[in-house]
Amino acid sequence: MEMEWGHPAAFAWLLAVAFCLLLAAATAWIHRRAVHRFATANLLPSLLPRRSRSRQAVRWTLLTGSLLLLILALSDLRWGRIWRSVPQRGIEIVFVLDVSRSMLAEDATPNRLERAKQQIRDTVDAVAGDRVGLVIFGGEAKQMIPLTTHYEDFQQTLETIGPDSLARGGSRLGEAIRTARESFLSKTNDHRALIVFTDGEDQESEPVAAAETARQEAGIRIFTIGLGDMDQGARIPVTENRQDGDEDGYLQHQGQPVWSRQEGAILRQVAEVSDGAYIPAGTKLVEMADVYHGYVSDVETQEFETARINQFEARFQWFLAAAIGLLLGEVILGSRSVRPAPSAIASAAPAASPTREPDAASFSRPSPAAQELR
Repeated sequence: MEMEWGHPAAFAWLLAVAFCLLLAAATAWIHRRAVHRFATANLLPSLLPRRSRSRQAVRWTLLTGSLLLLILALSDLRWGRIWRSVPQRGIEIVFVLDVSRSMLAEDATPNRLERAKQQIRDTVDAVAGDRVGLVIFGGEAKQMIPLTTHYEDFQQTLETIGPDSLARGGSRLGEAIRTARESFLSKTNDHRALIVFTDGEDQESEPVAAAETARQEAGIRIFTIGLGDMDQGARIPVTENRQDGDEDGYLQHQGQPVWSRQEGAILRQVAEVSDGAYIPAGTKLVEMADVYHGYVSDVETQEFETARINQFEARFQWFLAAAIGLLLGEVILGSRSVRPAPSAIASAAPAASPTREPDAASFSRPSPAAQELR
């Protein structure tokens, strides 16, 4: 029979149960020693109530069984597959990834492009039910992945993308925004977002105007993630087999090395005109889950088509009910009073002889010796 554990980490509580049982056993042993030091064996039945060892064993068995069943309930054991119709709500997110050669600069580890891919993967891990798609751009823009909720397929395709995925070199952010706008499935407003990963370099494609039009006409909000150092920048490698100090391994223009820096001003304007947000990641690793929950998830959600999901049926309630039943049984057994044994003190002590009231004559009549003294 197929089954799965929803929360196998709950079995760590078994260690706590074992510790409590050992502690209870040690406490019972210490208590027993203290009782035997307090009184002799023949007096114990009269000082302490009689306890049934079998009843105590049953109580401990019920309590231990209850704890074990509670742990099984927490582990969320499931078996038996069923089909369910699950309504889906969320937003549509299109990632816009810059794959131009400047994204190969190594001021971010290992380079800007790989850092952007990692941040996209982190964002996809944080979404729950949102549709995600991918548009890449360089000297041209291209939709690589249509909007989908199949996140594993999305991430597998993402791994294969590089500068050679496009025929034309360059960096045209404005064209990428216009292409991404057309990739949304729904045409209603206020539940769509673009997340742009780029160093901000642009070759006169008017990205600010494209972002403003996308917001006003299609209700699309744009969030820009700026990659790369904004001060010194970094050189752009052109060969994979370069060595340190090898001038031929980096891009040059008229014999001079080319340095690429993050153009944060353009990215900030794109975010502002589209009611989005600009995150200057630079060379740091940004926690994209925080970015998603702090900014992107504020976009208004919509109802998607209902999905049919074949999943295991949860059975935790069975174990929970059994645990409560055992716990109630233990409480009932513990609440029953135990009558103390008949007192053995009176039977153990010698019988006292009855006392007799002295008569008055014994006090008034003097003894013969006393009379002689007189």
